[in-house]
Amino acid sequence: MFESLGALAAGPWIYAAVAVSVLLDVFVPVLPSGVLVITAATAAAAGSGAADGRVAHSVPDVLALILSAATASVLGDLVAYRLAWRGGARLDRAIARSRRLTSAQERLGDALAQGGGALVVVARFAPAGRSVVSFCAGAAHRRARDFVPWSALAGLSWAAYSVALGYYGARWLGATWIATAVSLVALFGAGAVAGYLMRRRPAS
Repeated sequence: MFESLGALAAGPWIYAAVAVSVLLDVFVPVLPSGVLVITAATAAAAGSGAADGRVAHSVPDVLALILSAATASVLGDLVAYRLAWRGGARLDRAIARSRRLTSAQERLGDALAQGGGALVVVARFAPAGRSVVSFCAGAAHRRARDFVPWSALAGLSWAAYSVALGYYGARWLGATWIATAVSLVALFGAGAVAGYLMRRRPAS
């Protein structure tokens, strides 16, 4: 079955589907963009023969998936950032009513002000962390030059990790649903660790 999906994944539509899903999940964090990226990478590996050790035609597909997901991630972050920048007093009040958002905004501000944005990268892996960071950066009017490079690094790291899980899962375990399931467990595990680190990170 994955061989058939692999043939479909070779078409340009899969990159558009991945890009749209990743772009929108900053606004709707429940969208399974990570699931789609991993499934597409697994299917691409199956269709190219990578699962059997034949990788000659797989690299362009994998790179295209990474590029699509990473680019869409940064664009989504920027849209959320700009919307929050222009959100005005209503958004400020909404953030002030949430202890979690207020704390996240303070931690993010401290991290960016000190020239380090590792929190932005970590948040990209945490459930809804990308949304919290992007909106808080915009609402706090953090400079784009302080936020965007870290957003780009976060998007590329997440995309490369997700695609690698699907690709190498198929290569090591075969192009099966078991490989996909193991890859998803690894993705959700990284999300759980990232969420823990975000909660434990001191405010200063």
